Amino acid sequence: MNKLIVAALAVSAIPAFARPAPLVSIPTHDAFFSSLQQLCGKAFEGKVTVDNQGPSKFNESRLVMHVRKCTQSELQVPFHVGEDASRTWIITKTGSGLSLKHDHRHQDGTDDVSTMYGGHTIDAGYNTVQSFPADEYSKQLFVQQGIPQSVGNTWQMYIYPEQFTYRLVREGREFRVDFDLTKPIEAPAAPWGYSD
Repeated sequence: MNKLIVAALAVSAIPAFARPAPLVSIPTHDAFFSSLQQLCGKAFEGKVTVDNQGPSKFNESRLVMHVRKCTQSELQVPFHVGEDASRTWIITKTGSGLSLKHDHRHQDGTDDVSTMYGGHTIDAGYNTVQSFPADEYSKQLFVQQGIPQSVGNTWQMYIYPEQFTYRLVREGREFRVDFDLTKPIEAPAAPWGYSD
């Protein structure tokens, strides 16, 4: 029997649930992911433009995002707050949309008790804007930590030619940081818990 036919029959015999999920193919998700991916290797300084809970360390520290590591399905974007390198945003193509996770580490690289929270897209969004309502894991984590108000969190990311925005909203809360994409800066060291 022809080897190609044998290979085709072998693939078709694999149950659908055992095959890897296809990468997301929604055009708006792909466009958003691609725009951020094009910044790979670059770092940018930002500033808090909205914080309705008043001044915090975010307002008083140098804020830097670094589009540090990129594959066709995952982007790792450390968010440095002054000397604090504990935060990394991870945007992933999941096969049904885009996922945003917040990887929080201690300085020794171990996981923070509050880590890998985030959300998943529930609609197409836009080429320039995607929203990530809190997922079930995050909601349970927030309740366990005694911050049930965070169950209503939605994280948003905006990407335009001159600006990237990270925004958190929920009832009674808004926090926003804008990064200037027109002025790349020297990339910071690896975030805590990452070496390469």
